[in-house]
Amino acid sequence: MKQALPFQLSKDRSFFESLGDWMGDVLYDELPEKGFECRDEQIFMAYQIEKTLKEKNVLFAEAGVGTGKTIAYLLPAISYARYTGKPALIACADETLIEQLVKEAGDIFKLQNYLDIKIDVRLAKSRDQYLCLKRLEEAQKDDENEYFLEEIEDQVPDFVYAHSSMQKIYPYGERSQFAGVSDEDWQKVNYHPTQQCMVCDLRNRCGQTIHRQHYRESTDLIICSHEFLMEHIWTKESRVREGQMPLLPEVSMAVLDEGHLLEFAAQKALTYEIQSETLIRLLEKVMVDGVREKTLNLMEVLQELHDKIFGVLRIGSDMEETDRMKVDKSPELMQLCKQAIRVADSLLEEFVFESELYTIPEYELRMVEEFLEQYTFSLRLFTEKGDGIEWLEIIDGYETLIIMPRLVTDILHEKLFTSKIPIVFSSATLSIEKDFTYIADSLGIEKFQSFSVASPFDYDEVMKIYAEEMEQQEKSSHVEKLLNNSMQTLILFKSKAAMASFRATIGDRADIVFEGDRELSTIVKEFQNGEYSTLCSYHLWEGLDLPLEALTRVIIYDLPFPPVDPLFDAKRSFSHNPFEEVELPFMLLRLQQGIGRLIRTSSDYGEIHLLLNEEEAQLENRFTGVLPTAISK
Repeated sequence: MKQALPFQLSKDRSFFESLGDWMGDVLYDELPEKGFECRDEQIFMAYQIEKTLKEKNVLFAEAGVGTGKTIAYLLPAISYARYTGKPALIACADETLIEQLVKEAGDIFKLQNYLDIKIDVRLAKSRDQYLCLKRLEEAQKDDENEYFLEEIEDQVPDFVYAHSSMQKIYPYGERSQFAGVSDEDWQKVNYHPTQQCMVCDLRNRCGQTIHRQHYRESTDLIICSHEFLMEHIWTKESRVREGQMPLLPEVSMAVLDEGHLLEFAAQKALTYEIQSETLIRLLEKVMVDGVREKTLNLMEVLQELHDKIFGVLRIGSDMEETDRMKVDKSPELMQLCKQAIRVADSLLEEFVFESELYTIPEYELRMVEEFLEQYTFSLRLFTEKGDGIEWLEIIDGYETLIIMPRLVTDILHEKLFTSKIPIVFSSATLSIEKDFTYIADSLGIEKFQSFSVASPFDYDEVMKIYAEEMEQQEKSSHVEKLLNNSMQTLILFKSKAAMASFRATIGDRADIVFEGDRELSTIVKEFQNGEYSTLCSYHLWEGLDLPLEALTRVIIYDLPFPPVDPLFDAKRSFSHNPFEEVELPFMLLRLQQGIGRLIRTSSDYGEIHLLLNEEEAQLENRFTGVLPTAISK
């Protein structure tokens, strides 16, 4: 049901004129009366977004930390959603930042209380953020999983397995609901792309299905991740052709929070994955009594070829400082892949006959058929000469071959930036010294508006930055010395591998918590509550909002240059000057984001420690220009 606007419309004034008047009243009078600071930067941003809504443009809204970006885009977004009758979409960089946005005492919570309006905000999370009942049943067959399954089983509602009415159903089963379950264990029971939801007998009682229906009915805001938005865009047409609803409903506008991270999300949504164990496991499920001998033989041959493919991949892969291992596309590997394609095609033909015999249960047969179609499509992409990027990575504990398109600019331009809805990029770091060319070119955006406003904070007074030069191997011991001076500390690493190396050096300590130990938003809450004095992370370079005493020191363990891996190697290979066009812009944007975690309100204070090896120290004059205050000597 369409909700009323938070202001009155009159015959002699347009919606946008009335919106401008209301935002002025809220930002100049109502919120300051409730204790909010009146910030010129925030007011300027809100009116630039209002102009973008009117003209239906793309806007790069770069506003420094403390501007109040969230409130600046929420006021026009909620109003525009109610005016058009379609919800506004807010896409965050990842699932953790979604939780930050809707947390109690966050900006949405404050607006509801201080403006006395009910905001209908609903979360649309990526599919792997939901419990899969089929995979839960599989995990329950393994006694070794009992230690973590109890927490999940206790929170599965009674209506899931009851045969009673479905009238009293409610959303359940999202990742954040199971705070004590580690990331590794969650990957045993969450949604996996091989699951065939359309033919699942538990589909109508599935938490993911119920969540989908729930957020589609939002009247004000839908909040999702960049990755989920991209998945929606890439799959929208095919889902409609198959008689399914798109993952997201039609929206009135989109705000891309931390929009500088959109490119990788777009690439990831277009990736194809081939996992070492999935094919073996799925084929074993359909090797049941009564299957014809020809079909069984083909399945065994395909399993053998698949094992050989991953054997050759292991030998030819090369892991650097990242989880992405380079792949050697040797003649032997290409020949094995082509053989696997031919056998898989033959097997799909045999499954047509098997389906008529009803020997294999329909759910399992559909699952294997769809997987094999995806498998052969992915292998064809891998064996053909094109613009793809390939690497080997450990995902869910298994070796996985990734095939990703190098460029997504044309697709983004066609499917997102010509959609005729207003799109706002919001971040503290969208430009390199007010030049937006880097991000616009990487996303294929030809026409845009932009502005850049500085942070209102006096960084010279509240922040100290220390650049400390040392040998790379001395960094861990230096951190331990710093931690002797007890402060609430965030240590940021450039990669998961770098964090793991640090952890191996210092060992586990009761006062330090590491990303991945449990669900990330739960870890952040525990850190904010003082249960740990140090939080180690490789993801929280952006979006983390811990004011006052919750965070008083940030340690940048390494300058956050992009890793040596196939994805960034492809970017480097297509640039004239890789360091100036790829390496340095990426590092500068990420460094600004990491430093921005420290000062979140006008009452905050603290220290930044940049740990620099000899090579990094030589670049000091290249990054001092983006620092909010001078380095302390």
